Amino acid sequence: MRILPLKISACCILFLLNVKVLAQNTQYPPANKVAADFKAMLDRPKAPLNATFQTTKTDSVIIERGSFYSEATEKVPTLIYKPLNKTGRLPVVIFLHGTGGKKDDKEITTMLYKLTKLGFMGVAIDARYHGERIAGGAHGGNEYTDAAYRAYKNTDPNHQEHPFLYDTSFDLWRLIDYLVTRPDIDASRIGMSGISMGGMETWMAAAVDKRIKVVVPNIAAQSFEWSLQNNQWQGRAGTIKSAHQRVAKDMGDAEMNAKNVKALWDKIIPGITGEFDCPSMLRAIAPRPMLILSNEKDQNCPLPGALIAYHSAQQAYQSAGASDKLKMDVEVGQPHRSTSAHAQMTLDWFAKWL
Repeated sequence: MRILPLKISACCILFLLNVKVLAQNTQYPPANKVAADFKAMLDRPKAPLNATFQTTKTDSVIIERGSFYSEATEKVPTLIYKPLNKTGRLPVVIFLHGTGGKKDDKEITTMLYKLTKLGFMGVAIDARYHGERIAGGAHGGNEYTDAAYRAYKNTDPNHQEHPFLYDTSFDLWRLIDYLVTRPDIDASRIGMSGISMGGMETWMAAAVDKRIKVVVPNIAAQSFEWSLQNNQWQGRAGTIKSAHQRVAKDMGDAEMNAKNVKALWDKIIPGITGEFDCPSMLRAIAPRPMLILSNEKDQNCPLPGALIAYHSAQQAYQSAGASDKLKMDVEVGQPHRSTSAHAQMTLDWFAKWL
């Protein structure tokens, strides 16, 4: 007999945890200002999309492979799954991979396929310095961490790269610019979800772009500020560890610590421990339906920080009279990984709200 992992609600956890967990009382700007500031920080000249795709029809799904340009020099490889025998304008769900992954990973394509069975179009892209965006394919994430360190060392403020999370969020806005031009997409029914890095890019993109109507960040909610204040930054910093190690060395430190970790974050993801931290940004998604998926033993997105983010969002949804559109689910005993139960909850959430 298989015993499914116990699930407990976020509300129960809030009572079980020490109240000091929620003692982070950062005063964020109003949510609409946060969204406007984030968009302005990442704004840049927009090149023609120049989208090109090739279509393959199988006995179970229609697959389109191609690309569009988010910037003049940024070609974004894109994968689209369409249901067979459905015409007219379709709802679409964008589903994003995590650090070191790519759009063609089985976890991603399986989700895209399952979305087609619900009558949705499924879309995935390669994030910056991942998948086809690295000539010959990425090499163990080396290009990603190298780009992070290079951005840290940059001294030209007019050409500051944000390869860690932010620049892919911009690509997602441009992806939606492309999708809404298609005659087979219902522009009023666009959803977005992602795992880990992809989940963070989801809440960042959705905080700004209200064309994203339904949101599911998976193992992606956290408080960067809380992780620094409580010595729980190691998991998140570990995703680009070699960049952090080089920054530590540059600062004369023998090893990574909260100070040199923050120095890298402040340069390549500015504002992430303040205005653009998850507890602040999630408020801008209200009142659109959002399901937050977290794990109890997540080392990259520690649960206390995720609960702070949820609590902040909860207040925004209550103020908007949309408490029924916000939910959090926590898998007990699970580390930083996506679970089959949460994958099914993601599908169910889109089926309900999109």
